[in-house]
Amino acid sequence: MSQFTADDEAELQSLLRQLLKSVKERIASAPSVECAEEILLHLEETDDNFHNYEFVRYLRCYIDNALGSVIEGETELCSNIEGQIVSSGQDTLVQAVTRKTRESIEYKTMIQSLKNTMMIVVESLINKFEEDLMRKEEMHRKSQSEHHSSHYTDNCSDSDSSFNQSYTFIKQEQLQIITEKLDPSQNREVRWEALQTLCSAPSSDVLNCESWGSLRKNLSAALADSDSAMSEKVLRFYAKTFSSSPLNITKEIYTSLAKHLESDFLNKKMHFIKVTAGVDICHQDVIRLLKKVRLLNEFQKEVSSFWIRHPEKYMEEIIESTLSLLSVTNEQSLRARGSEKTLELVHFQALLDIKATWFKKWMHGCYSRTVVLRLLENKYKSLIVAALQQCTDYLETCKSKADDNPFVGNITHGKSNTTVYTGKELQFINLVHSLCLLGRLLMYTQGRKLFPVKLRNRKESVCLTDLIVMLIQIMYVQPKSAFSGLSHTDFLSPVSLVMEVLRSLCDQKECAVECLHATTVVEALISPIASLLFRKQLPLNCVDSTLTHIADILARIATTDQGLLLFLYDENVISADGKRMSAAHVIVQFTQKLLIEDVPALSECETLSAIKGAFIFVCRQMYNTCEGLEVLKPYGLHNCIAEAWKKESFLSERVPTPLPGTMGYTTSQDLQNNMIWEETLLDNLLNFAATPKGLLLLQQTGAINECVSYMFNRFTKKLQVSRCEKFGYGVMVTQVAAIAPGVVALQSSGFVKAIVLELWSVLECGRDDVRIAYPKSTPMDPIDRSCQKSFLALVNLLSSYHAVYELIGKQPLPNKPEYPLREMPTSIIDVIDRLIVMNSEAKMHSLFNFEQSHTLGLRLFIIDGLSVERNHILVRINVVGGSSERFLPPRTLQEGSDPYPWPMFSSYPVPKCYIKEVPKKTLKQDNDVSKFLSSSRTSEKHSNWLDNCRRVFFKTMTTKPELLKINVLADVLERFVMNLSSNASECFFTSTDYKGSDSSVKNQTLSAVELLGIKMSIRYGKTLNLIKEDSEQDLCLLMKHSQKFLLQQKVKLCSPLCYLQESYPGHDWFVSSVFLIMAGDKVRALKFLLRLSELLVSAFLWLPRLHASSHLPLETAESGIHPVYFYTAHYVEMLLMKEVPLVFSAFRMSGFTPSQICLQWLSQCFWNYLDWPEICHYIAACVVLGPDYQVYFCIALLKHLQQEILQHTQAQDLQVFLKEEAIHNFQMSDYLEYMSYLEQKYRPVVMKDMRNIKQQNT
Repeated sequence: MSQFTADDEAELQSLLRQLLKSVKERIASAPSVECAEEILLHLEETDDNFHNYEFVRYLRCYIDNALGSVIEGETELCSNIEGQIVSSGQDTLVQAVTRKTRESIEYKTMIQSLKNTMMIVVESLINKFEEDLMRKEEMHRKSQSEHHSSHYTDNCSDSDSSFNQSYTFIKQEQLQIITEKLDPSQNREVRWEALQTLCSAPSSDVLNCESWGSLRKNLSAALADSDSAMSEKVLRFYAKTFSSSPLNITKEIYTSLAKHLESDFLNKKMHFIKVTAGVDICHQDVIRLLKKVRLLNEFQKEVSSFWIRHPEKYMEEIIESTLSLLSVTNEQSLRARGSEKTLELVHFQALLDIKATWFKKWMHGCYSRTVVLRLLENKYKSLIVAALQQCTDYLETCKSKADDNPFVGNITHGKSNTTVYTGKELQFINLVHSLCLLGRLLMYTQGRKLFPVKLRNRKESVCLTDLIVMLIQIMYVQPKSAFSGLSHTDFLSPVSLVMEVLRSLCDQKECAVECLHATTVVEALISPIASLLFRKQLPLNCVDSTLTHIADILARIATTDQGLLLFLYDENVISADGKRMSAAHVIVQFTQKLLIEDVPALSECETLSAIKGAFIFVCRQMYNTCEGLEVLKPYGLHNCIAEAWKKESFLSERVPTPLPGTMGYTTSQDLQNNMIWEETLLDNLLNFAATPKGLLLLQQTGAINECVSYMFNRFTKKLQVSRCEKFGYGVMVTQVAAIAPGVVALQSSGFVKAIVLELWSVLECGRDDVRIAYPKSTPMDPIDRSCQKSFLALVNLLSSYHAVYELIGKQPLPNKPEYPLREMPTSIIDVIDRLIVMNSEAKMHSLFNFEQSHTLGLRLFIIDGLSVERNHILVRINVVGGSSERFLPPRTLQEGSDPYPWPMFSSYPVPKCYIKEVPKKTLKQDNDVSKFLSSSRTSEKHSNWLDNCRRVFFKTMTTKPELLKINVLADVLERFVMNLSSNASECFFTSTDYKGSDSSVKNQTLSAVELLGIKMSIRYGKTLNLIKEDSEQDLCLLMKHSQKFLLQQKVKLCSPLCYLQESYPGHDWFVSSVFLIMAGDKVRALKFLLRLSELLVSAFLWLPRLHASSHLPLETAESGIHPVYFYTAHYVEMLLMKEVPLVFSAFRMSGFTPSQICLQWLSQCFWNYLDWPEICHYIAACVVLGPDYQVYFCIALLKHLQQEILQHTQAQDLQVFLKEEAIHNFQMSDYLEYMSYLEQKYRPVVMKDMRNIKQQNT
């Protein structure tokens, strides 16, 4: 722009003027210059047409010409730097080029030139603006001189707008004269002329004059004048002032009008008129009053948007004058009120603003809310009293069912047919206004502190819960046809208003706790249900709609922790046959009655299905938590829902084909309703899968396949689980995938195929919605961010050994000679074949992104013991141990001259650097446990010895755990189990006389998985110096004895699950652990296992013990779900939610479940997760202290991992972290006191349930 010409300047002025015109409205609405500058600075973010403005295009072209060559040069220079793009990414390149460009001389020259040019253009525009303004003023003065008589002409429009009015600047002396002329003693003509002059004067001059006090009084007198034209003229002056003046001026006008209304209402004695007389809105006095109230109300609704920009005293004066106006008649009425109600100003306010919009807006911002609530508390509490009194009177009159009910009338929308509001309609309008006002008060802490409130006709004050109960009862007693034109779904019906208030309270935790989580409130909500359940007199007028509303509120309360506990355990809610019971029991019993249609009062109800669904949903908020399921489980609600679904499904299949000439519409409508009801039942059945034990119950209904198919259908459509759920179906899918029948259902529904296809599409095809602007760099991380979500979905699916076995067990790899590029994998076997086992060139050539896809494939099955990089995977699967017992080589290269200093493992033995040496420990012991074992006598009383052993063990573990060597632990376990099993009362399972010998099991074969596990166990035992070199044969024999013993108790099952076809399909890590604890002594280990098998603890420590076992109910055995999952893992989730809520929430957010990781930990007896001493301590704690310590141990572990869990949840890799990483720095001794605390708190519940393992769970 060095050659900036006049034409350039004119062009730029035109472009800039065009831009300013386009954003004129935005700038004009800005409250200050600073705000206007902010609007312009952020115009690109807020204006969709920003890049279409000619001025913006001009600037872009100018910058391009000035800096284009500089940007190109810097881009080429930065791109040529080795590794710049690959290591840092495209964003770093952009930042580098931007920085270099801004530091260049060309950039500084361009900015200076542009600044100088725009200063010239802007200055020129300002000058032109000032010239235009002066020219307009000159023309205006000429016009004024030619038409001087128009100074006192009334130019006020009927639209109450000030924009079309002309003004005359008036001196103080003139205003004094006008004030004198407006004196009520003057004749009409003088006063009218003075008003004409006043209306043409600026409001600021009028209100700032010295005689404003007298003028205000005279204006009020004119407002009250019997001459309607005079009153109308003053009202227009007020309206003009409201629309064109700042708050300091409008405040004076508002307070003046409010004071006038106050005195006018009292002087005309309208407050002595009975409400029953009604109001004719065409009466002259009523018209004038309504116009004044309307003007105030319009200002009330607008002023809250701008009074924050003014001193608080202005706002306080407006608020106080309003509350004073509305309460003056209330106070008099409350003092003088007899049996009949009289008209109050609030009736007229409610006529114009029935839902109290003004109050809602004033309470919205903290700035004004604080003042409103302070004034209500200190000076104007009568307003709250009057609103409460209105609700109380309505409730009492509705209960009385009197024919002369003052609230029951005919009200229609808009009052189009009549100009008279009857007394009943006025009372109803006031009731609506009062409900809205009280509902808004309840939403805020300080508003709730205004209660309790004393009413004239009640001995006791009305507290918060009394008010909520009153609102609930209003919902119950509304007459069936109280108001023509109003239904229970109308936004003005009391039922709808009460529901709006209650829903608002439910949605805010603090409000819900203070208002709804009370026994009296829950009892009020439950009482109609109890009446229907126990067939008592029903306190409802509109049964069907009211029951749906009750269920809605109950469901919302049950979604909160405190509300759920209130439902489950507060047994002071309702009485049935003299017995108190909790709300949960009443709700579930009523729901069962609904499902079997055993509620006579609802036999002819047209919306019965909706009521059923609403109450099942209430139960669902309880049974989808571990704690709620424990309470509801005895009722067998899952069976009731399943039976209802089967019945509905059967009816749907038998719908007759419409015949010609018949009404097909009804059949079609009925069919649609049936389908909706069927899906509702499936949806609620599916939610039993939210907990481990609930998943077992769902499987036992036989509807798991249909439920999973329904879930998959909603999942693919990205539909919400329910209105009360914060997260999607991720957690439920993970929970279902933890069991064999669940993963089979997922596969048959198409869920597995969908996940595999999505992963393949991301890996090989790329996302459709990503625009390729530059060649995609090779990912350096094992899992690229683009496929992280798909990868984690597959990890969740394959996190259970049972799931993996069902999906890939005994299935051959395709190993095709050719793989077309368009052929996509559809199953887990296909993923293994295409991405993991790369044993042919055909597979390699079939991948577009070979390195990334193969890397992800290998990483995926780390979850089951493999690894990504070849060295890492070989070390990981060959070296067993906890965090301090082995070293795994990292997966990434390091900077420096030697990027990978660790030796490659390609042949045995494993390089020593990966195995941490464990020093040989002395066998000499000197601790309380060894002393106790050596000093205790066999003749000592059985119970005393067990208690003493527990006490000594606990004390030693908490004080000197390092003294408990492995050989001492072996002695403790052996002696303790021997003493426990010798007492028949302690034996939970019937003893089996096992007489197997080494020769009888010698020819028995072990699976490849078992042999591999044995080799790993022997290597681990040798590393820890626990066993001899030739111990492998002994462990093989021990495994064969164990299998033979367990086969004696195996029951023959008719199940399609691969998992149940043979013996336990995995390796028995518990037997391996016992073998190492017993120092490789096969005979000693076998005796210990046989004795342990009689005890309850064996069911949870030794997983193969109950695999397809005759000790389980047949239905449970056929489900393929192990008791460790639906007992231990279930209670882990239940206790975790209570004791470590942050960790529980982290699991929910990640779409993972605590039950899955606990099931994996327990299945492999914590091998590779904990160091060997802690594994031994875990086994000893469960045996000596009780099987419930398995639950407490898992809780302690998750509590120990809390910080890491929260961090990895944020990083979105929680599943991978928990599956892969060993648990560092965990010592059971540090948490034993905490476990003892959990035992004291939860043992009665946990142990009672564990002892029910032989019973049918239904």
